Amino acid sequence: MDPMPTDPSHSTAFWTVAPGRGELRREPLAAPRPDEALVTALYSGVSRGTESLVFHGRVPESQWQSMRAPLQVGDFHCPVKYGYASVGRVDQGPPDLAGRSVFCLHPHQDRYVAPAAMLVPLPDGLPPARAVLGANMETAVNGLWDAGPRVGDRIVVLGAGVVGALTAWLGARIPGTRVTLCDIDPARAGLAAALGLDFAAPAEAPADADLVVEASGAPEALATALGLTGYEATVLCLSWYGDAVVPLPLGEAFHSRRLRLVSSQVGGVSPARRARRTHAQRMATALELLTDPALEALITGESRFSEMPDVMPRLTAPGSGVLCHRIVYD
Repeated sequence: MDPMPTDPSHSTAFWTVAPGRGELRREPLAAPRPDEALVTALYSGVSRGTESLVFHGRVPESQWQSMRAPLQVGDFHCPVKYGYASVGRVDQGPPDLAGRSVFCLHPHQDRYVAPAAMLVPLPDGLPPARAVLGANMETAVNGLWDAGPRVGDRIVVLGAGVVGALTAWLGARIPGTRVTLCDIDPARAGLAAALGLDFAAPAEAPADADLVVEASGAPEALATALGLTGYEATVLCLSWYGDAVVPLPLGEAFHSRRLRLVSSQVGGVSPARRARRTHAQRMATALELLTDPALEALITGESRFSEMPDVMPRLTAPGSGVLCHRIVYD
């Protein structure tokens, strides 16, 4: 598809218009108010997990409100403008933001007006192209705040997707920890090596762990996670399974081993930090953690924004092997 014509009074956004089908739409662009900023997108990221569920219409109606992205337009039954990993340049706005590169939890759109309070400036040393991982890193940070790992812990992470890999990478930076990243795809061993992590198939993962993080998105993996924990250990569920039913053996040794099953959702700051961290401060922390060039291994491809309607079905197909896919704006 050819790029849309430039028109300062309009922008172009990607909309999911039916399960498995998207299109680019032109829409009016309002002038920013004093507490807003006009942003020209440079990059955005397609996070395969949640965005796959949205694109294929698998968000259960009971979760429509709780799973809304901050600047989403429309509802999950379609049409919906969704996304939360935009990196752009502020072209008009408050003096402290004008001309700066920022991260915003905004859908895929070439130009947009957003609340200035939702724009987080990129730290020195973070290339804008890598900053598309910001929302995923924020999820990993919040998850570890929820789980509370300690020095010297044995940690197993199930699922070598973007969130799982980032969680393992962060956990390995706690002194004395032994972290194993697990996935059913043996090709993900290369990703683990690039991030300096041990790798194992789930069936070969070390048992008696202090913390097991389930980040695969596969409902059956949660039972595997329970089986890998030690006495009085914790399973952190970072996966969101959409409308899938999760089989979970809460009989057997679940109670006698006094296991702890913890859910984590990035929409709220973890109770462990909520009194002392705002959403913006949490995002600023996530962006600072992305300055390591090794994290480029999590970006497995890129496409032009004009190609999104054709690219999204391929990116979200089962078994695509995609991690984070970067969208480049014209």
